[in-house]
Amino acid sequence: MAEIKLKVIGAAGDTLSVSRAGERISLVHTAPYADGDWIALECDEPGLYCVVQLEDTMPPALVYIRERGLDFPIPPADNRVNYNPRSFTGTCHLLRARLATAEEVAARRNLAFNPYDRHGSHGFYPHASANCGNAPARAVFAARNAVDGIYENGAHGTWPYQSWGINRDPNAALTIEFGRSVTVDELRLTLRADFPHDSYWTQATVAFDDGSREVLQLTKTAAPQVFALAPRTVQSLKLFELKKAADASPFPALTQIEVWGTEG
Repeated sequence: MAEIKLKVIGAAGDTLSVSRAGERISLVHTAPYADGDWIALECDEPGLYCVVQLEDTMPPALVYIRERGLDFPIPPADNRVNYNPRSFTGTCHLLRARLATAEEVAARRNLAFNPYDRHGSHGFYPHASANCGNAPARAVFAARNAVDGIYENGAHGTWPYQSWGINRDPNAALTIEFGRSVTVDELRLTLRADFPHDSYWTQATVAFDDGSREVLQLTKTAAPQVFALAPRTVQSLKLFELKKAADASPFPALTQIEVWGTEG
């Protein structure tokens, strides 16, 4: 059976805390985080499914680790506006990780959910990226906000109202990568609904890396909008061709995207 290990590493590369190796591990880090610190999960073999909880104010998530580990930089203290204000603070931090069970891996689930996603390539999945909203100063509109599992959409701005905002870009696109083949059978989109500040999209296109695509008709609602799909096996999808409603607001945005299905 594979084993994993958690570490907290300082900006200079020194190990600040380390867990034992095992199939189910935890680490208590008893010091404040400093800018530049990061969390590492080391794996003794590639291609593992793990359930991780890298911050005790955030939920566990089942992620796929393609190589032999993952790195999670601690969000800098001056730019955590899309996280719970209690996250990454204080002098005692509880981190947990374990190998996912076969039943968890096989279960139908939201394959896009990853509250530990971040900007840039990092080797664990799912991963959200976009061609807009990537500036560090715009963390409240980053792509990872759309897969963090937080559905509060009655306002805009800092946590818990973070979203994927497109900064008025008519060519905005959001990509979800899974890192391996999965079978997708349903999409759910929750639009930000801070009306009348917000606008909304009336139509969106989803293109899958198998060459298929779907055109989704959207409405003005705060509720998740559900789209059943003919099952297809893919490794990524792109949400784009976003058509804004003919209203006065220039600010449509996406609170959550869910991609439901099973392993490929």
